[in-house]
Amino acid sequence: MEVKSAYIHIPFCVRICTYCDFNKYFIQNQPVDTYLDCLITEMQQSEVRKLETVFVGGGTPTALDYQQLEKLLVAITDTFEIKGEFSFEANPDELTIEKVQLLKDYGVNRLSMGVQTFKPELLDILGRTHKTEDIYQSVANARQVGIPSISLDLMYHLPNQTLEDFQDSLEKALSMDIDHISSYGLILEPKTKFYNMYRKGQLKVPNEDIGEEMYEYLLERMEQSEMHQYEISNFGKVGHESEHNKVYWKNEGYYGFGAGASGYVNGERYNNVNPVNHYIKKVQNNERPLLDSTFPTETEQIEEEMFLGLRMNIGVDKDKFSQKFGKTLEEVYGQTIEDLIQRELLIDQNGHITMTERGKVIGNIVFEAFLLNV
Repeated sequence: MEVKSAYIHIPFCVRICTYCDFNKYFIQNQPVDTYLDCLITEMQQSEVRKLETVFVGGGTPTALDYQQLEKLLVAITDTFEIKGEFSFEANPDELTIEKVQLLKDYGVNRLSMGVQTFKPELLDILGRTHKTEDIYQSVANARQVGIPSISLDLMYHLPNQTLEDFQDSLEKALSMDIDHISSYGLILEPKTKFYNMYRKGQLKVPNEDIGEEMYEYLLERMEQSEMHQYEISNFGKVGHESEHNKVYWKNEGYYGFGAGASGYVNGERYNNVNPVNHYIKKVQNNERPLLDSTFPTETEQIEEEMFLGLRMNIGVDKDKFSQKFGKTLEEVYGQTIEDLIQRELLIDQNGHITMTERGKVIGNIVFEAFLLNV
């Protein structure tokens, strides 16, 4: 397996959002510089030097100050030759013109901004640090500096959010000079503030039907825009799809660097340790900063191929499936596919199995049908 992608994790935030379950820590009093030193060591000790895609995520990479950000960028570009997409996650209120210029100077060609909503009351509920005007300013800064590709994240099915609220946020996003939108429904993840509030009856989330309505509206509205859907939750102008995220959906290999990062290299799926101090200690002791690793069985690989591949509009390529596993898709899933086609949740066309619009709305039901170990 030739690995041509890497994910780099910066687990620090200026504020912890109420819904987020990623590996993240409030940045104040954290050993940020020591962490960066260890992250750089882990990257340099890897076998890879030439990469097609790099994605720096978090946490919030832009929570780093200017000097720390420059230190990270110098290390990434000194360690790797990046031939294609170089993405950075960013918070709108942290994207000063100086930081954006720095990112551009070191070859960052794609920004993924965590906007979530344009409604101030909902931004407060989510625990976001930015204001609506920061979104417009950060996009303007990125365009002024010449970042080639800008993506905004939007959320729906939020507490107290109406269909009209979501429609308004989507319209505002589409009115801006951006190239890509990722839009996800809220999932109440354990260990988040939202989850704890929900369990105590302190949080009211719209019912599932409203969530489905919001998603259906998203599909309809994006079809009228310049952006085309290429994955369940992702829409981009031609030439602006997230090449890095497509690596995940195609079930291809990638390195994961940093505390809590995961990777998939030479058949091994691995997760690094989460707590920053544990990660630092392992790297300083010249140990691999591993929490756990598994080698998925063929059955598990086949299931992953279906779950991930069906997320994309192009779907699962039948020829590639046969080459990869030495058996046809019909041999493994013939009856399942037939049943889902009958229910108008799947289509079999042009050598690909793809989900219908209805299939996308109730995607989890489709995915569950492809579990072999039940």
